[in-house]
Amino acid sequence: MSCNNDENIKSCIILCGGKSSRMGRDKGSMIIQDKPMIKHILSTLNHQINEVVIVLNEQSRIGKYREFINPQDYTYPITFVEDKIKNKGPLPGIMTGLSYINSDYALVLPCDSPYVSEKYVNTIFCEIDNNAQAIVPYHDTENKLKTSEPLHSIYNRNIIPIIEELVNEDVLHIKGLIAKLDTKFVLIDNKKIEKKEFRNLNRPSDI
Repeated sequence: MSCNNDENIKSCIILCGGKSSRMGRDKGSMIIQDKPMIKHILSTLNHQINEVVIVLNEQSRIGKYREFINPQDYTYPITFVEDKIKNKGPLPGIMTGLSYINSDYALVLPCDSPYVSEKYVNTIFCEIDNNAQAIVPYHDTENKLKTSEPLHSIYNRNIIPIIEELVNEDVLHIKGLIAKLDTKFVLIDNKKIEKKEFRNLNRPSDI
């Protein structure tokens, strides 16, 4: 599938900064089907995108991830960065990641979504509209924002000051950010975009 955005740099930010309190251990490095969960996502991104920024909340975890992620396995460069503001949820992680990308837009993914497909990556990048600050999939037309999937969305790096302002006010809900942006919502219709893409693994029972 090709689209008008094929000539642009495609960036992806993977958020690994969570405390994993429900899982009880580091989610991104957990073994799912013989390899760490994050490596399922990294493999899917091969030949789809041009760069990945992995955001972690501690230098020690960056060291740990470097041990099992071999850059030579991937068709794009990987940058490991430490979250600038820790323990405040994914919003600062998105802000940190956006400050490292070499393009205007980045797809944000959580490290606990190993079911994201090449088709989804391609489809959501094709939805980029230069008038939009965010491209956000949603489930229910009656309530787009409430049923949106902000951690499988594309954001423009020009929103960094907006996130900064929200974090300074301790407003940390991502849907609060989306409500402030020029957002293009894209329906999860089980045709172009399938619901299974958004399954994530939060608890041991999810595996």
